[in-house]
Amino acid sequence: MELKQYLYYEESEILELYKSVGWSNYYENPEMLKEAYKNSLFIVGAYSDDKLIGIIRVVGDGCSIIYVQDIIVAPAYQRKGIGKRLLDTILEKYENVYQKVLLTEKQPQTIAFYKGAGFEAADKYDCAAFVLFRGQSEA
Repeated sequence: MELKQYLYYEESEILELYKSVGWSNYYENPEMLKEAYKNSLFIVGAYSDDKLIGIIRVVGDGCSIIYVQDIIVAPAYQRKGIGKRLLDTILEKYENVYQKVLLTEKQPQTIAFYKGAGFEAADKYDCAAFVLFRGQSEA
């Protein structure tokens, strides 16, 4: 397995990766996804025999804040340390950035993964996180 900066957007491999994990909001909106990649701060791909098997995408200013937008590993390659290597690569590159932020699903294994990488829930710092998804009405 090899990690390298993802420089050239290849729609078919990206859509395949997002489909493999069921992220339909992305693969059903390929133009949005392409634009999102174009506007990303930094992207790292994980490759096995030149096949894209994982990706991490970061947005932000690279100084005061980075936001880990996407971290995906194809199901056949999960639980092999690839996600951790992708995340460690980003955390090392941006070690001097003040805030490193992400939102994730509230699943025990996902929470454990990010806590293991040093992330804490926002409420630990007396902070709150807010999110507004396009198209969702107020409750």
